[in-house]
Amino acid sequence: MSSPEVERFEVTDYDYFQIFDPTGASQRKQTKNQATYGIWADKESDDSDNETNERTKKNKSLAGGISFISGGYKVEQENDSAEETSQSKQKKSSGKEGPSPMPRYVRGHQKDSDKEFGAWEKYTKGIGQKLLMKFGYKPGEGLGKSGQGITTPVEAVKRKGRGAVGIHGKERSERSLQDYPVKDEEEEEKKEFQKQLSQWKKQPVEGKKQKPKYVYKTAQEVLESGSKRSSKPAAMVNQKVKIIDMTGREQRILSGYHAIGKNHDKPDEAEDLVNQEPVVKQRAFSMPELMHNLNLLVDMAEEDIIHNDRKLQYERDRIVNVQHEKERLEMVVNQEEKQLQRLQMVMNLVVSCENRTKPDSPDPLTLDSCAEMFKMLQQDYYEEYKIYDLPSLAIALVFPLMKAYFAKWLPLKDPTYGLDTVLEWQLLLGADESAQASQCRNNEHTNLDVYQRLIWDIWLPPVRATVLKWIVRETDPMITLLESWKPALPPWVLENILDQLVLPRLLQEVENWNPLTDTTPIHCWLHPWLPLMGEKLEPLYAPIRHKIASALINWYPSDASAKIILEPWFGVFRPGHMSAFLVKNILPKLELELQNMTINPHQQYLDPWRWVMSWKDMMPIQSMVNMLEKVFFPKWHQVLVAWLTNLPNYQDITKWYLGWKAQFPENLLGHPAIKDQFNKALEIMNRAVSGTFVPGVKENMAYFTHAERRIMDTKAPPARDPLVDSEPTSHVRSTIGSAAMTFKDLVERRAEQEDMLYIPISGKSQEGKQVYRFGKASIYYDHNVVFMQDASGRWMPTSLNSLVEASK
Repeated sequence: MSSPEVERFEVTDYDYFQIFDPTGASQRKQTKNQATYGIWADKESDDSDNETNERTKKNKSLAGGISFISGGYKVEQENDSAEETSQSKQKKSSGKEGPSPMPRYVRGHQKDSDKEFGAWEKYTKGIGQKLLMKFGYKPGEGLGKSGQGITTPVEAVKRKGRGAVGIHGKERSERSLQDYPVKDEEEEEKKEFQKQLSQWKKQPVEGKKQKPKYVYKTAQEVLESGSKRSSKPAAMVNQKVKIIDMTGREQRILSGYHAIGKNHDKPDEAEDLVNQEPVVKQRAFSMPELMHNLNLLVDMAEEDIIHNDRKLQYERDRIVNVQHEKERLEMVVNQEEKQLQRLQMVMNLVVSCENRTKPDSPDPLTLDSCAEMFKMLQQDYYEEYKIYDLPSLAIALVFPLMKAYFAKWLPLKDPTYGLDTVLEWQLLLGADESAQASQCRNNEHTNLDVYQRLIWDIWLPPVRATVLKWIVRETDPMITLLESWKPALPPWVLENILDQLVLPRLLQEVENWNPLTDTTPIHCWLHPWLPLMGEKLEPLYAPIRHKIASALINWYPSDASAKIILEPWFGVFRPGHMSAFLVKNILPKLELELQNMTINPHQQYLDPWRWVMSWKDMMPIQSMVNMLEKVFFPKWHQVLVAWLTNLPNYQDITKWYLGWKAQFPENLLGHPAIKDQFNKALEIMNRAVSGTFVPGVKENMAYFTHAERRIMDTKAPPARDPLVDSEPTSHVRSTIGSAAMTFKDLVERRAEQEDMLYIPISGKSQEGKQVYRFGKASIYYDHNVVFMQDASGRWMPTSLNSLVEASK
């Protein structure tokens, strides 16, 4: 709440009037005084009147002389307008003049400070007081339109002690309470009650006892007093307290505080305090019992009036509440009637469909008619469709029809049969995609919605039977079937088909595949599954590499079939796995071919070299470089030295050098190790011509060497091997590199190195994990830990070395 000392700044009608007519010029002509002082100008007099009044007042003040205020008493004549009015009325009524106004005595030092406002003006020419008078100021009053301003500044009030605000009473000063009094109704009511109560007490003053004042109330006043009494807390109004009243001549016991004033409506007149002696006044008619009964009847009548009024008000309020409740219930009844009508129409539709499902129905129910009914329910009765789970009606109505619809379906011959119908029911039954994705992640098939149950119970059985009879190498019909139905299938259903139906069939076919006898390469019927299955085919790769490695035991580099088989898998196998396979199974054959190759400058047979270099794109660069440094370049340097010792034709030697250099691909020529080998050959040729005396030979060889070195320096270094990220020092390290590998990859790598069987066992799992065959042992992985089954059938964690020893 705002403080009474703060002026409120609401916009009133007077403010709007002043905005449009600040000087009142619309009502009369503006005077000079109004033009000067605006809204504060005196509207009842003009400039001449003001000047005359000022001159008259000035003359009177000069004629009166100077008066002083002593420290004693000063007589001031107050012409109070209220007293004059009352005296004039008395004079008119009595026909006589009333007494002159009585003087009022005030202390000189206690004079009101507001009347001394502007006292500094006696030291000036009086212009300040004049201006204030022009702006509407009246001596003894505050500034402002309503005189609400104060003439003294705001005073700071110091609280007593260190308590919080308000703990020692109000924070307002005496000046604030004087200028802005606040009316406290409860305090006034309390004072009034004490005043009425004290008139029955003994009077300490001398003289005649003050006669009590009797108050008579009407029924309306009783109701008003009752309403005030009801504003108090109910506990105080209805509380009955035993009161002992000793204010009278004798002790009385009252039923509550409210009976104190009522029992003194007519006091005991027998008690008189004149001369401090009780005086018994003779009464002509005295009947205490009757007075007591009358007082009781009056009290009871007052209580009945108040009670009936409260009851009447309560009943009126209750009528209003009942009326509102009636309107609310009527609205609820109307809504329920509309809902009942809608439910009745929905019920009629359902019953009609149920009747059409009976065998003797003249109009049997079809999928199209069911679709029309569900569309109507979704469009016209959407709230009922969702609230009462009407899609569940499809279990009883649609499922039998859909089962008969797919009874004769051949999925591989007609992959898109019924696809449009199922997609339509996907919209009608409202498949929850978020729930489907959650079930796919958690591998949970519980709490299926109606559409998922339709796919699982009706669509999937014929597809499952087809996959079990499917010829695995005929991939196109099955892939077309699954890709066509992918938009209509929940994700977890497609995952279930690929993991539980397709992948086991592919594993079985890989186990039956023989690279030596099969005329169809395995990638022809396995790679088409990569876009649909992706990493799900990873369990197939280890058995494939194992079978290819077994087939390469008797392979020679002159046979190009190995490269034809392995080349499609370049980029499919993981880089580390592919590198390890080539280093183990292909590189030894290439080294042997280079060792057996004869280097003859006069008649060179280059077919073995071409067979080796055909693997340059697949073989790791570092492995090829190590092989050339170990096998080829020692023989090549030996032939070069032998040729130079027999006084050869140096032009033929340079042509031979350039010819072999042209046989190297760009990725090998840029390698620093290969550059070193060719530089070594150039140094051998320079040393050979240093002791010759043939003119021009030394210079030509020096020029040739310089040019070759400059050309090799411009060769860019080879790009980093995609199969190996580092340059290992051995073939085994080159297969590992620095690529991130899991424990499962290490086990697969070790199986290849030890030439052990490593394939997943179809249909076998342990704690939800796929079981693999590692040699003679059965294993599974759990968080990069390998568990092996021992002789007693228990699954125990084991190390890689222990696994290899137990599997041999």
